[in-house]
Amino acid sequence: MKKIMLATSNAHKVEEFSVMLAPLGYEVMSLLDLEEPIEIEENGTSFEENALIKARAIHQLLGIEVLADDSGLAVNAMNGEPGIYSARFMGKDTSYAIKNQYIIDFCKDKEDKGCQFVCALAYVKADGSEAVFKGVVEGLVADHIEGEHGFGYDPLFYYPPYETTLANVDEEKKNAVSHRGRAIKALIAYMKEGN
Repeated sequence: MKKIMLATSNAHKVEEFSVMLAPLGYEVMSLLDLEEPIEIEENGTSFEENALIKARAIHQLLGIEVLADDSGLAVNAMNGEPGIYSARFMGKDTSYAIKNQYIIDFCKDKEDKGCQFVCALAYVKADGSEAVFKGVVEGLVADHIEGEHGFGYDPLFYYPPYETTLANVDEEKKNAVSHRGRAIKALIAYMKEGN
């Protein structure tokens, strides 16, 4: 099996990527597999910049194929926030239950409840060549937190075609439409072309 490093310590992301890349013969490693923790400052101004910052830093250290994603929730009524600050929104140690409820309460009386999950996926090959793939899924801020599956902002993200939140659908169904799933599909198509 080919190994690819996923520049994350998020076990949920590792699981998502592992499921989708296994058919291509990839074993997904992550920062959790390293003996020494690596901290990378994400100081870009876009999802794409932050993904490339992480991928380049890990590639420079290890010299192997690297994937890095930067993703988040952009809420129309909040002028695209939390956006690139989704993980740090309201403080890094604030639970997603609190973050989700805050956003739901903020949007309660707003006419525009539209939101997007955005994912930028940077791929740095062993030779240092780079590609970035973007996935976006449109939805609405739900009226209440709902669902047990998924993680992060999934319990507030109402996906109209499914008539429920992304936290209410299984992983396979979510990956079929999610921002990360769409970015990974673009990556897989790129890899299958021999890149």
